Amino acid sequence: MKSIEHIKNALKDLDSEVESILLNISLSLQEKDNVMLPLLQQKRVLTQTLKDLEYLKANPPKPNQPCGISKYRED
Repeated sequence: MKSIEHIKNALKDLDSEVESILLNISLSLQEKDNVMLPLLQQKRVLTQTLKDLEYLKANPPKPNQPCGISKYRED
């Protein structure tokens, strides 16, 4: 699945962006928090999407049946 690779690349890019913000000494801790919050929210969504796609790849749904993702999720 190409989408899995795209999500993995997006997660790597987000990690790099967060790291550069953390290393930026010109920003205060409050500014870093404000800038990083949306990035970390994106990361959470992408991580869950990646888990869902990997689950579907390993457990493809049968025709005309629900995919069953909600059954394996913990939250």
